[in-house]
Amino acid sequence: MLKFLNIAPLLAIPVALYNLIAFTTPGGQSAVPDQLARVMLSVPMVTGGSWSITAGDIVLIFALVTLFWELLKSTSSGVGAIINHAMSMVLFIICLIEFLLAPAFATTVFFMIMIMTLLDTLAGV
Repeated sequence: MLKFLNIAPLLAIPVALYNLIAFTTPGGQSAVPDQLARVMLSVPMVTGGSWSITAGDIVLIFALVTLFWELLKSTSSGVGAIINHAMSMVLFIICLIEFLLAPAFATTVFFMIMIMTLLDTLAGV
């Protein structure tokens, strides 16, 4: 199991999470931007303002943490790293196709996730 986690691109998890949101959102794919903009948590600040954290923000934070672990993994070499690099390239291509062809994926949140998959791919070079 741990060997699979070293080979598989971990950014597939946030991509799968976004796919889950995109395909299960009530109201169809056109309602995805509204679903991502929904406030999940509001934190009162000392200044009297309020920091609102949306569903899209949570997905991006999770993707950033995952990208950090992917970048740590990209420093190794070996057969597992080569397979991981190839799978990261495939994941980026899948994200690019979804971004260009599916209306639910034409959001800034998914664009940022797609750029993270590109950075993961480039880090393995």
